[in-house]
Amino acid sequence: MVNFSVIDETSTLISVIIGIAKNLGGTPKLEDLYDPKSIYNLKSGNYPLESDMIIELENFSNVLKKYGVIVHRPDNIHNCNQIFTRDVGFVIDSYFFKSNILPKRDKEFDGIKSIIDSFRGEIISIPEKVHVEGGDVLSSKKNVFIGYYDKDNYPDLFTARTNKEAIIYFENFFPEKDVKGFHLKKSNTDPLSNVLHLDCCLQLVGKDKAIIYPDAFSFKEDYQWLQSFFGKENIYEINNKEMYQMNSNVLSINHNVIVSDPSFVRLNNWLESKGFIVEKVSFSEISKQEGLFRCSSLPLIRN
Repeated sequence: MVNFSVIDETSTLISVIIGIAKNLGGTPKLEDLYDPKSIYNLKSGNYPLESDMIIELENFSNVLKKYGVIVHRPDNIHNCNQIFTRDVGFVIDSYFFKSNILPKRDKEFDGIKSIIDSFRGEIISIPEKVHVEGGDVLSSKKNVFIGYYDKDNYPDLFTARTNKEAIIYFENFFPEKDVKGFHLKKSNTDPLSNVLHLDCCLQLVGKDKAIIYPDAFSFKEDYQWLQSFFGKENIYEINNKEMYQMNSNVLSINHNVIVSDPSFVRLNNWLESKGFIVEKVSFSEISKQEGLFRCSSLPLIRN
């Protein structure tokens, strides 16, 4: 048995759970969806096919294996969407945190439980009042960034996945770290106005750079803080359309190699101009469910 160990977003990826698309249960009903992009694509007759998403996830897994990454896959649960493993849990340092996710998604953890149990390290069940999903949590050694929402209409928004209690919880859990919360804009109906998770608008790349959608944040001072933290010269800004296309939801294999979608031409050119190797994998079908490479991966070990 080996220990959980993830200290940041970009160190060398050793072991990861990649989601699966088998036995999703066919095309869902409208009431079974919980993000506006999936709803839009279902209504427009453009909802992704299971067969296409299986291929995309296999291609993603194969790229990771090419770099020596140990790729785990969830146990298959019939009639269950198991693509977005990042939502189910996440590792910070040597702790695995089991997310408090939407009740509709509770059984997704059953699919990864056998994998998690094969590792050493503490599995943390987060208190019920603390709502948090892995897509809203980014770690950078001494820093933990958390996307959240705390307006009065929080209970009415199925797109609001992480509450302010999560910030307080992690401040207490990691007193030696700097925990920073970012209030995100939400919409149940408009995918262009909805920032589902923090990794839909912020991504750390390399040792000191970031991809950011500036208009994601409810408070301008949050983006100003990020500019100060990373330095303007180290930030790549994406626009509203690129946020919708999930440009910030790339995945680092290590400090120098990043998995991205070939359609992200402007971003990929910038990354390559900065010396990164960009492994291009098409995720055009999976992206229709408002998730991409980071959403469908759950790192267990980075060194």
